[in-house]
Amino acid sequence: MSDTAPALSRRAWIMVAAGAAIVTLAMGVRQAFGLFLTPLSLDLEIGRQMFGLTLAIQNLLFGLAQPFIGAYADKHGAGRVAVVGAAVYVLGLIVAATAASAAGVMIGLGLLVGLSMTGITFVVMMGAVGRAVPPEKRTMAFGVVTAGGSLGQFLVVPAAQGLIDALDWRGALLALAGLIAIIVALAPAVSGRPPAATAADGPPLKQALKEAFAHPSFWCLNAGFFVCGFHIAFVGTYLPGYIRDGGLSAGIGAAALALIGLFNIAGSWLWGLWGSRGSKKALLALLYALRGVIIIAFLLVPLTPVSALMFASAFGFLWLGTVPLTNGLIGMIYGVRHLSALAGIVFLSHQVGAFFGAWGGGLAFDAFGSYDLIWAASIALAFLAAAVNLPIREQPLTRPAGATA
Repeated sequence: MSDTAPALSRRAWIMVAAGAAIVTLAMGVRQAFGLFLTPLSLDLEIGRQMFGLTLAIQNLLFGLAQPFIGAYADKHGAGRVAVVGAAVYVLGLIVAATAASAAGVMIGLGLLVGLSMTGITFVVMMGAVGRAVPPEKRTMAFGVVTAGGSLGQFLVVPAAQGLIDALDWRGALLALAGLIAIIVALAPAVSGRPPAATAADGPPLKQALKEAFAHPSFWCLNAGFFVCGFHIAFVGTYLPGYIRDGGLSAGIGAAALALIGLFNIAGSWLWGLWGSRGSKKALLALLYALRGVIIIAFLLVPLTPVSALMFASAFGFLWLGTVPLTNGLIGMIYGVRHLSALAGIVFLSHQVGAFFGAWGGGLAFDAFGSYDLIWAASIALAFLAAAVNLPIREQPLTRPAGATA
């Protein structure tokens, strides 16, 4: 990145800050759901597989609806999308808090929360931010927004554990619903119809989709992001339970999730900063390979409070660093006119991976009494993702003259 790159305008900084705050709240609450596995399962007498399936459905719906919500935000702006998303999120938490069976939890945490996340997390917020900042600062700004998700995890997860201890899991969900309602007040800062597109921003949506689907690099990005989703959903959902199964306290499990968030505050920002200065695909390959190495090291040493917290810290540094790099590549290669729509399609791949990570962890545990199979799959997928990112063509797509008219 050049030292003469234009500075961000006041409006751009407000949008970046508001987008980061919205992601902080939305992702912070979502990342706390793993803490509810034990108390909710015991109270409603549902197994880990059912709880995992609920979060798997949440992830899948989050991904399936994202391209459409992203395309709507590209055309009409992120503000109204964020308001509706926050309202549905609050409703989902209330439904789950009053559930009397697994069906109520599925509707609340699975269906409603899954749909709500499409309007208040990375894809829509980065689409708004990507159009507000100059290209030279775009990946860095994406890193700031991504760090918001981790700040939320660091702040909200320990608070959620305290709420569970003080109010039980139902009261904790209602309190978290109140927290999500704050997003409505933040939405105006990311509102506004996107500016009229220029040729440099990319072609109309139908043509943009056609050229992306015909471009091999687009599918490399999809494959890598599938692995990211698998890792995030599995570790985020089952690490607290894995730690408790190893004889450690629930507090260590909550601290591990909080440390993932804490270290990813720095990780997201730094990976985004590095991506604005160097090869994004090389950084993605390195990040995925490091994930595999860290998981191997974690499984080879005895499970202790120190090893659990060290793993959480190291993995946290890599947690969401893929997001600014992947979105940065999408904007670089395909332009920003349909950034939310194209990133939404890649994010769908992420959420399909998350579906298998969330559901597969519970399925494996109920079948074999351990998570060994899913840990092994996580290692293999990490190195596969590292390899699949290397062939990406890291340059703007060349279009025939007049193709963007």
